[in-house]
Amino acid sequence: MNGGGAVERSPTVAVAVFILKGSAVLLGRRLSPIGKDTFALPGGRLEFGESLEECAKREVKEETGLEVKNIEVVKVVNDVVRDGPNPSHFVTILVRAELVESDQVPATLEPDKCEGWDWFPWDQLPQPLFRPLESLVHSGFSPFSSPSL
Repeated sequence: MNGGGAVERSPTVAVAVFILKGSAVLLGRRLSPIGKDTFALPGGRLEFGESLEECAKREVKEETGLEVKNIEVVKVVNDVVRDGPNPSHFVTILVRAELVESDQVPATLEPDKCEGWDWFPWDQLPQPLFRPLESLVHSGFSPFSSPSL
C-alpha cells in the first residue's frame, strides 16, 4: 500500500507469438475466464530473468508442442484497463516466429486453457478475436509486414 491507501500495482509483461505458415497464422480458442471463447495467439507472461526469445519458445512449446526459431519483435502494445473489478496493465511484446520444421502439427497441450489450435488465413480470421488481437487487427497491423514498434 502506498500513503493514500491504494494498492500499488505493477504492469505485467507478456509475449504473444505470431507463428506464420504461408498466409496463415496460428490461433487457439481460449477457455480461461479472461477472453473465454475468443481466438488468440499462443503466448504468456515473461518470467523473471527470461529473454523475450526464451519466453516465446517456452510458451509456444508448452501450449502447442511446436518448436520455433527466428523470433523477431514486430510490435509492442501497452494495454491499461482501469475500470471493472480487476484493473490490469499488460505490456505485450508481439513477436513473429518461424517453425523449426515446417511439417510440425500443433497439439492442444493445455486443454484447460485452450480448446485447440488451427491455422487461419490473415484475411479470414475467426470471430470473435481476443480483444487485444482484435484491436491490433482493426488498427491495420499485419504480422506479414515489417516491424512497426
